[in-house]
Amino acid sequence: MFIANHWNDYEVLDVSGKEKLERWGEYLLVRPDPQVIWDTPKRHTGWKKRNGHYHRSAKGGGEWEFFNLPKQWSISYERLHLTFNLKPFSFKHTGLFPEQAANWDWFFDKIRTAGRPIKVLNLFAYTGGATLAAAAAGASVTHVDASKGMVSWAKENAKASGLEEAPIRWLVDDCQKFVEREIRRGNHYDAVIMDPPSYGRGPKGEIWKIEDAIHPLVRLCVNLLTDRPLFFLINSYTTGLQPAVLAYLLGTELRHFDGVVDAQEVGLPVTESGLILPCGASGRWESGQDK
Repeated sequence: MFIANHWNDYEVLDVSGKEKLERWGEYLLVRPDPQVIWDTPKRHTGWKKRNGHYHRSAKGGGEWEFFNLPKQWSISYERLHLTFNLKPFSFKHTGLFPEQAANWDWFFDKIRTAGRPIKVLNLFAYTGGATLAAAAAGASVTHVDASKGMVSWAKENAKASGLEEAPIRWLVDDCQKFVEREIRRGNHYDAVIMDPPSYGRGPKGEIWKIEDAIHPLVRLCVNLLTDRPLFFLINSYTTGLQPAVLAYLLGTELRHFDGVVDAQEVGLPVTESGLILPCGASGRWESGQDK
């Protein structure tokens, strides 16, 4: 399992009854988590001292209940000197997926030790966690997301992290259409990161359904790779796309390159139990030449 265990400003304190108790800096949030199928006693005192609680509705969706929580605050991932602005918004999210720090650490080191300029394409780039980690390592990054609001949020995170002058292209676009245009333009990248949603819509209403669209998109992205690609990373929060599926996908489409594939669940340590909470899966392909 890829474990994000280098956080100081974030912590999963306890998990029980389809919910998790998290510390985001100095604030405590309770949010639903479908992986938490056990109902153990909630012994941690933080359950009663929460600053925000997202209540899932039986009809779908849900709403926040706040207890002295600011509209916005920030936390840092000190290991890479990154700072993220947070705010609770619809569908339980805060604007950051802390478990992805396990992947940030991995490709940060790969970029830093590559010994050559690295161009990274980050698709479905959200609020920029992976973009900033790659930029902090010295890469030039193209950040693509269909949501104008998410791209603006990512720019704010770049400024908070001291990376506003880093070589980052910020693009609001449909990811597949952007890749198709980049192929026609003859552009190439040394690395690709993608964090596709299970279901979504592009700026013009384009429907994205991961089971149907992920393989064609990966195949397209392979055409964007340089002759000596450094890595290819796929993240998935979709139950059906298990690590072995991601491994097979990457192993099939990048078989012509010299490299190795590793795909595992991604997890976060739980303070109260000492166990690991699973948080999706990641598939990593990395160059055999750069290992």
